[in-house]
Amino acid sequence: MRKQPHIIIFNPDEMRWNTMGHMGNPAAVTPFLDEFAAREGVSFSNAFCQNTVCVPSRCSFFTGLYPHVNGHRTMSHLLHPGESNLFSELRDAGYYVWMNARNDLFAGQIEGWAESNADEIFYGGTAPKAPGPVHPADHQGKDKYSHFEGKLGLDQNGRNYSRDDEDVDAAVRKIQEYKGEQPLCLFLGLNDPHVPYQVEEPYFSAIDRTKLPRRIDAKQCTGKAKMLDLIRQYQDMGDYTEEDWGELRATYLGMCTKVDSQFRRLCQALEEKGIYDDCLIFFFSDHGDFAGDYGLTEKAQNTFEDCLTRIPFLIKPPKEKEDPKLALGVCSALTELVDFYATAIDYAGADPKRTHFGKSLRPILEKETSENRSYVFCEGGRLPEETHCDEFHSSGPAGPPESFVYWPKMKAQSDGTAHAKGTMIRDKRYKYVSRITGEDEFYDMEQDPDEMHNQIQNPVYKEKRMEMQIELMRWYQRTCDVVPHTYDNRFTNEMLWARVRPLCPPEHEEEVKEKIRGGIKQGILIQYLKTLKK
Repeated sequence: MRKQPHIIIFNPDEMRWNTMGHMGNPAAVTPFLDEFAAREGVSFSNAFCQNTVCVPSRCSFFTGLYPHVNGHRTMSHLLHPGESNLFSELRDAGYYVWMNARNDLFAGQIEGWAESNADEIFYGGTAPKAPGPVHPADHQGKDKYSHFEGKLGLDQNGRNYSRDDEDVDAAVRKIQEYKGEQPLCLFLGLNDPHVPYQVEEPYFSAIDRTKLPRRIDAKQCTGKAKMLDLIRQYQDMGDYTEEDWGELRATYLGMCTKVDSQFRRLCQALEEKGIYDDCLIFFFSDHGDFAGDYGLTEKAQNTFEDCLTRIPFLIKPPKEKEDPKLALGVCSALTELVDFYATAIDYAGADPKRTHFGKSLRPILEKETSENRSYVFCEGGRLPEETHCDEFHSSGPAGPPESFVYWPKMKAQSDGTAHAKGTMIRDKRYKYVSRITGEDEFYDMEQDPDEMHNQIQNPVYKEKRMEMQIELMRWYQRTCDVVPHTYDNRFTNEMLWARVRPLCPPEHEEEVKEKIRGGIKQGILIQYLKTLKK
């Protein structure tokens, strides 16, 4: 039997796939991630999340279920007791689970629920407040809804010690203190590079502004989703110059550079402890970020551009002495974040005892195959009448105040036709988006990698579009629900006794009641009672 590996999950928030140098961005500065992919593991270049906002994505990749299966498709509906997940299943398999308090997974109003899924939670929040922006943005002007803050100041120690830094330090200490009694599952969920766009030196100046890729201009796009138009209207960033956008984009990449540095620190701690080779290490984000593309910042829930759906996904498997020939480098196999769940469960030797939809990536990591899926899926939005599912109405009937930086996105969600359910199906070349209201979308990613021109009406793609529509329907059929592996009784003990009492000889009443308490099925009990009458 193979030894259970330590499972290390490094999970930055809102990091798009092309923020790493080895993914072809000439402005990206991620030296450790690039080296990690080349020498230690596999970087999946076609990895996709199942929802483009935090909570639904996490509820999906920690359970191996798609957001629609159990209704986890909003920011306000998290896992409840009775819903097993990777943490609870790893604990059952003997793991010691450590996590920081970056939750977005367990319903916070249920006392003790989050704590029941982990052996230890680091809450933090004791570090001194870090310095703010060197040049505060004009939040009454063009930066009102930009989420841009720019360069952060440094404290007396020459640092800007953030909550993420505190959490990374706590994770490093946990590794240093590890005594080896149990296999370790360590989950480190970061905030960066989530908005606001802000970072300190040396990361701020690490990005060469002249190397930034061309920004996707919304004015040159046709047939895009109504949601994008509404957010752009409410954000009202028409005064932003290309230089302004460049600073925002460079700052975002600088935040990714800091994430790279933090990931290096964690891996170094594992090496210094002498357990690095025994670790299954995951690095991935929950979703991406517009970061200026299409004239937008942050993300939107039911739009499916690659800058939101396509994420960094790197895995280092444990080194097996008997099989050192592991895959390395960039892999183009289509991958979903539900596959993270399946891969972790596989290596841990855990048995979830429930249906899930992930596919273990172990065969790819161990060079048994080079492909994984034919299609990947992402979904978001609501039924028009489901106002409880948008972020606008979750703030009350009047919605949030217009001064709130997230107001444009939330206001756009109040439009039931714009925020209506949409689902993406994608292969390596084509992307089809089905919507319950508004126009569907279809893109040839080979001819139009920036998804600028919707080809849904182009007859050239009719056959492929119909093929993907059928695959989408079949996917929903396969995944529309899950049935528990446990069985329920149709009757209470009292109900069952009342049904069989007329058949039971008086001298066998206590015996039969004991069988009922033991869980005997009705049909078997009736057959037994018939033998008593003979």
